[in-house]
Amino acid sequence: MNTPSDHDILCCGDAGQTDALAALLARYGLELVMHPPGATLPGTWWGEPEAGIVGLRVHARPDTPVHSALHEAAHTLCMDSQRRATLHTNAGGDDLEECAVCYLQILLADALPGVGRERLMRDMDAWGYSFRLGSTAAWFHEDADDARRFLQRHGLIDAGDRLTGRARGD
Repeated sequence: MNTPSDHDILCCGDAGQTDALAALLARYGLELVMHPPGATLPGTWWGEPEAGIVGLRVHARPDTPVHSALHEAAHTLCMDSQRRATLHTNAGGDDLEECAVCYLQILLADALPGVGRERLMRDMDAWGYSFRLGSTAAWFHEDADDARRFLQRHGLIDAGDRLTGRARGD
């Protein structure tokens, strides 16, 4: 695992990110819970500074990467309502759902001022996300049709890859 200081990774505590991220998540009925620097994060699967999920809350600190908060939010949105109702730490799901989560987090980045998909994909690469084609961007543009179809089938994006503002099962 990397840490934000290893690369120029955009973090939740960077200028303007906390409020923008909280507003984006709120549109989906999710709550961003910011914790102080160094605090233990409830629901983190990988350990701090990675974001955690408990119910409809995404837990982060100022040094939590934006990509991590978006990833955990996307997990919450991509899972079915039954899993969402008991969510704590382990999002579960299968490989296809994990791909859909990655795809959705990239689309969600476009809704954050100063972030956008290209920046998020660079941060994902710098953090160590691994895709068959060697980079997040190559996967997103050339190898993610299954993830896109999953998101469309479950109503999270439309045929034009636009966010619908809904979670799976809504």
